[in-house]
Amino acid sequence: MEQPKRELFFPAEWHRQQMVQLTWPHAATDWNYMLDEVEACFIEIAKAVSSRQRLLVVAPDTKAVSETLANAGAKMTNITFFQCDTNDTWARDHAFITLLGDNVPHYVDFCFNGWGRKFEASLDNAINGRLYDAGIVKGEYEDCTSLVLEGGSIESDGKGTILTTSQCLLAPHRNQPMTQDDIEKCLKKMLHASRVLWLDHGDLIGDDTDGHVDTIARLAPNDTIVYMQCTDENDAQYSDLQAMEKQISELRTADGKPYRMLALPSPSPIHDEDGERLPATYANFLIINGAVLYPTYAQPENDKRAAMVLKEAFPTHEIVGIDCRALIKQHGSLHCVTMQYPEWKKY
Repeated sequence: MEQPKRELFFPAEWHRQQMVQLTWPHAATDWNYMLDEVEACFIEIAKAVSSRQRLLVVAPDTKAVSETLANAGAKMTNITFFQCDTNDTWARDHAFITLLGDNVPHYVDFCFNGWGRKFEASLDNAINGRLYDAGIVKGEYEDCTSLVLEGGSIESDGKGTILTTSQCLLAPHRNQPMTQDDIEKCLKKMLHASRVLWLDHGDLIGDDTDGHVDTIARLAPNDTIVYMQCTDENDAQYSDLQAMEKQISELRTADGKPYRMLALPSPSPIHDEDGERLPATYANFLIINGAVLYPTYAQPENDKRAAMVLKEAFPTHEIVGIDCRALIKQHGSLHCVTMQYPEWKKY
């Protein structure tokens, strides 16, 4: 007898996962000038994930990546490879967003246009369809490509609340002439959410995404928001992050209560070879089964403080640092290059 359909929901990242996706760097990406350096970071992420759960690696040359990971000691029995042409590596923003609650997972495909047409993204925007057609992901395909939306721009608590930023979702070349109210209605409908919380501050210097929420504030269990705090009045980001902190303190849960706030330190400023500041942040962590992988920046005191905060937010998880100094050279970090696929069961 066919099971009745249940209401879909957008699970929190700490929901148990079936796998994590990495879209691998290669010579035809912007990583070409530092390919060995960034690949070393991807290898560490792949090893940390594959030791605990399945990993999906998307790459134009899967044979070469497979040999690299095998030589590095990754758990190869937990890795699935999918050969596919790609523009870049930011899986968080081009990969599926998964909804659960039905008898099969629902894979929601939004339009990825290179963060408002800043970069070529046609190959990356086609990855989801190719994964689905190849049967790598099995479930219902939801075509929501009428809306430009990146995974790094939204957070879910698994209970119907979405956290996002106005500076990103209302940025140029995404969904004009839609208003904030129009976009909120789309998010509620497409992601089966009951409410949307908007932040209006926290756009990091050097960020290409126009202020993705996953670089500044993250939802965590027990009605918690883990966020990037700045206490240095001489830091150029001080006023904006202070304003964000105040706005978070004014947010309320669905039950009308204040959120528990856990403040991550700001990394000391990191600059590129041209002296431009890079958007280093500890908020760009990835939750996987049994662990939280978080970016480190060779700043022992700050790295340690960030780990302590994350342990408070996720007391049952192992906190694992990954050196992400390579990733921020292209203006992203650990969460930006990954996408989790939640585990599902028949209800």
